[in-house]
Amino acid sequence: MAQGLSTGSGVVLSLIRSGKATTRNDLIEALGWSRITLARRLDELLSSSIIISVGQLDSRGGRPPETFAVNPHAGLLLAVDIGGSHTRLAITDLVSTMVSVDEADIGLSEGPAEIFEWAGQVFDHMLLRLGKSRRDVVGIGVGVPGPVDVSSGQLAGPQIDRQWEGIRVREYFAGRYNHAVFAVDRDVNIMALAEARLGWSEYRNLVVVKAGIGLGLAFVLDGCVHRGARGGAGDLSRPRLDGGRLQRLEAVASGAVIRDELVGRGYKVRTSADIVEYARKGDAVTLGLLERTGSIIGQTMADVVGLLNPEAVIVGGNLAEAGEPFLSPIREAIFSGARSFATQDLVVEPSRLGHAAGVTGASLIAQDALFDPDRISRITRSGTQA
Repeated sequence: MAQGLSTGSGVVLSLIRSGKATTRNDLIEALGWSRITLARRLDELLSSSIIISVGQLDSRGGRPPETFAVNPHAGLLLAVDIGGSHTRLAITDLVSTMVSVDEADIGLSEGPAEIFEWAGQVFDHMLLRLGKSRRDVVGIGVGVPGPVDVSSGQLAGPQIDRQWEGIRVREYFAGRYNHAVFAVDRDVNIMALAEARLGWSEYRNLVVVKAGIGLGLAFVLDGCVHRGARGGAGDLSRPRLDGGRLQRLEAVASGAVIRDELVGRGYKVRTSADIVEYARKGDAVTLGLLERTGSIIGQTMADVVGLLNPEAVIVGGNLAEAGEPFLSPIREAIFSGARSFATQDLVVEPSRLGHAAGVTGASLIAQDALFDPDRISRITRSGTQA
C-alpha cells in the first residue's frame, strides 16, 4: 500500500468488510490510530455512502457500541461466469447478494463478441425488471475458462478456443459501463474464491476442481487464491499410459471427453448438463465414463494433495451434479494414492454453493476491485463518488 494512503479510509473499510473490526473501539485497537483520525475516516466513508451504521451491539452495561457495515444498496455489481457450453449471469448488491440471475447454453465456441453482446442485452433486461439502469452498475466481474493476466485483464494463451487468446474482456463492456470498475479472472479461480469465503470458510487451504465440459483446478493457500506467476496455476498434466510426452489432464478427463465418446456411440449430448441427465437416468455407459474420468482426476489430485497438503478438496461444476458416481472415484483415488499424512482429516466434498459459485465469485472480484483500499482512500479524500 502506498505510504500516503496507509492511514486512509480504505484501510478502515477493509477491516469492516472482513468483519475483523466493525466498531470504533475494535477499529482503534486493530489500527492503533487516534480517535480523531478514525472519526475522520469513518465520516469520509459515511458521507460517501460506502458504509452505513447498522445499529448497536448488545453490551453488559453503558452505551452499546455502534457498528458499521458496507452499504449494500449503494450500487449494483454485474457477474458473468462463462463456461465451455453454459454461461450464467447475475446482478448482485455490493455485498454480493443475488438480486437477479439468468443463464443460457452459450459458451466458448460462440466467441467473445457474441457472448458479451448477449450478456449486455440480457443485463439491460434484468436491470429494467429491477427498475434500475446502467448508471446503477458500479462494478463488473467476469470469469473465463482459461488463464488470465489479472494485472492487465488480458486473456493469456493457450486458451481452449484460440479465438479467445489475447482478448481484453473490459473492451466489450466499455461502451455500456464506462464508469464501472472491472475485474476478470479464470473461472475456476472465481469459484475457488467464492467457496473459500462463503462456502467452506472454516478452511484456509483448499484445492478446488471445476468439472464441466472443460476441467479447471484452483488453489487457495492461507485464505488467498494462488494464481502463479502468469495466472496459469492449476493447468495439470499426466503421463501417457504408453509413455511419451505428458498430456494435459483436461484432454483425457473432462466433460468434453465424455461428450465426444457418448456422441460417438449415438447419444445426443451437447452440454455437461446433458451428461448429468443421462447419469441420473442410470445410463450404464455414462456412469462408466464418469467413474473413469473421476478416477483419472483423483489419481492426479493425489500428487497435488501430497504437494500442498490442503484441508479440503472441493469439487464443483456441472459434472459434480452427478453426485457420488463422479465424486466417489475422485475420493477413492486421492485416498489410495496420497500418503496417509496428507490425507489425515482431508475432506473431499462437493461445492456448497453449487451453480451459484461462479457468479458469486465473479461478484466478489468486482467487489474487491470496487473497494480496493488505495482506490477508496483516494476517492474519499477527493470527495468523489465511489
